[in-house]
Amino acid sequence: MQFDSMAPRWKWKGAEAKALAEPISNSVLELQLSLAKTESSGTLSSCNVLLAVEPEQAELLDRCCFGRLVLSAEKVKKWIQLSFEEAFFLFHTLKCIKISLQGRCLENEVDTWMYMKSKRPNFPMFYKAYSHLRSKNWVLRSGLQYGVDFVAYRHHPSLVHSEYSVLVQSGDSDRLRVWSDIHCAVRLSGSVAKTLLTLYVNGNFKGEGLNLPACLEDFTVEEQTVSRWSPELSREDETTNSKPIVTSVSNLKNP
Repeated sequence: MQFDSMAPRWKWKGAEAKALAEPISNSVLELQLSLAKTESSGTLSSCNVLLAVEPEQAELLDRCCFGRLVLSAEKVKKWIQLSFEEAFFLFHTLKCIKISLQGRCLENEVDTWMYMKSKRPNFPMFYKAYSHLRSKNWVLRSGLQYGVDFVAYRHHPSLVHSEYSVLVQSGDSDRLRVWSDIHCAVRLSGSVAKTLLTLYVNGNFKGEGLNLPACLEDFTVEEQTVSRWSPELSREDETTNSKPIVTSVSNLKNP
């Protein structure tokens, strides 16, 4: 079955032209060069990372949708709160920030990985899913208010509404195991004009190999969208089916 993505819902006239003129990939590259040049450093704090940056770098982080600004009276530096996924993407994939713990710089990726995994045992699965979409230049934000893991935007949230509500699960996950769960997730996504996207992260989530970030190379991600069947689309059929339609997607189109 062919997957047809809904058209982007731009928030204001001229937003699409602005997005085309300022691709997310260009902004991320500019951010990467800027942070690497100043050797920006973030501090691990509970389940997030606090990153101290210059004001212009804070604007770049906002343009690329990494983290959230923490209000502070300090004018020389700006503080950005990053999720574990955002921080490790900047640290491991883009290699443009450093991360410290209790004043000690964690130059070894394994130490950072182990700390994040100790705080969130499912971090490897969620980071694989996050980096999978982020590397395709999708913008990801927390989906907590929509009852999902992430929401995915084609560009900056100030320009366009999010298109996908994203659920992350592995092969042994209990999520979406029964039809009632699927119906609830699909209805909730539909009520806020989003398509439900499930990311199945396949791999071995047990054993000592999970203690190394190299395990990410052994994981694969399967994309599926789930949409509710509409009677109006086939009202002349003799049979009806109220079950949601599950559509496999080999690759989401890059924004």
